[in-house]
Amino acid sequence: MEARRSILIYRDHLLPPSETFIRAQAEGLVTYRPYYMGSRLVQGIEIEEEARFVVNRGGALGRFKEIGFKLTGLNWGLARELRKLQPQLIHAHFGTDAALALPLADQLRVPLISTFHGYDATTRDEYAKKSYYTHRNYLKKRSRLQQEGALFIAVSDFIRRKLMDQGYPAHKIVKHYTGIDPARFCPDPAIQRKPIVLFVGRLVEVKGCNYLLQAMKTVQEQLPHVQLVVIGDGPLRSELEQTAKQSLRDYQFLGLQSPAEIKRWMNQAQVFCAPSVSVESGAEEGLGTVFLEASAMGLPVASFATGGIPEAVKHGETGLLAPEKDIKALSENILSMLTNELQRKRFSEQGRQWVSEQFDLLRQNRKLEEIYQSVFL
Repeated sequence: MEARRSILIYRDHLLPPSETFIRAQAEGLVTYRPYYMGSRLVQGIEIEEEARFVVNRGGALGRFKEIGFKLTGLNWGLARELRKLQPQLIHAHFGTDAALALPLADQLRVPLISTFHGYDATTRDEYAKKSYYTHRNYLKKRSRLQQEGALFIAVSDFIRRKLMDQGYPAHKIVKHYTGIDPARFCPDPAIQRKPIVLFVGRLVEVKGCNYLLQAMKTVQEQLPHVQLVVIGDGPLRSELEQTAKQSLRDYQFLGLQSPAEIKRWMNQAQVFCAPSVSVESGAEEGLGTVFLEASAMGLPVASFATGGIPEAVKHGETGLLAPEKDIKALSENILSMLTNELQRKRFSEQGRQWVSEQFDLLRQNRKLEEIYQSVFL
């Protein structure tokens, strides 16, 4: 059997808890062996020590090295370690990280492939200019990235269009759905579902949790026994909890939870709702892997028809999509699925079939490996 070829998965922070899709994709590769590289480790998804390489290994020296790397893109000691792996390419997640990885790709003399997931393709330049250093650095290097990057992967047609609007060459852009493993997201039919509306996501403006709280006020006025469960954390948590306290009857904010615990809640709930919105900065949902996970778990979805969400949720078949920020329509859709058991069952069955046919990780990773191979032709 031919030995697996090494590749580098670049993510500036290894690896936030909300980015399980990055590791799932990398670990599902067959002909390539992934190693992970970034500027520092963060609390979140564990990566085996022998498979990760970071610039900042702690202390004042580590911080100094990280600053130097972000300013120059160079770290000679780390580059020597990485050369020993003989990587075939670098796959950077998020355009902002691709800009950081550009000098490293030059240093290692390997192609750079970049996946754009959402905000990195949608945020307006005037906001990015006032954002954190990595985003400003992306703007500065975007033209160079467009010229020197081997390939740009868009997680949806929506993101593909946004990249073209930014001036990325059409012939270098490939739409590729990341995918999930339906075998991992499989409901247990022995568990009886309860009248629960479930939200999973970061508690930031673009995820739209505030709109869900407003919709749930109407839902609970008509169905007082329905509970809202919110999984996730973020800067808006305190404000959202205060809103829920003032307006809702039955709710829980559970904070960050393990993937296994999220699956357990997806197996219990009757409706999944993450009503992402477009915000003033331009940030929008690129696709939304969590919608695919919910559908794979047989959980009907309610959301807004924004960004790439209509590519993940088939309106009227796997869930119901309301016009953006239309709280009345959102609450009506949630109520419809809570009260119509036949509809829930139909959405549940069709959701599992939809994910299996369009987003199966094994199939999508075969396509990804073909994309990798194409840069060498």
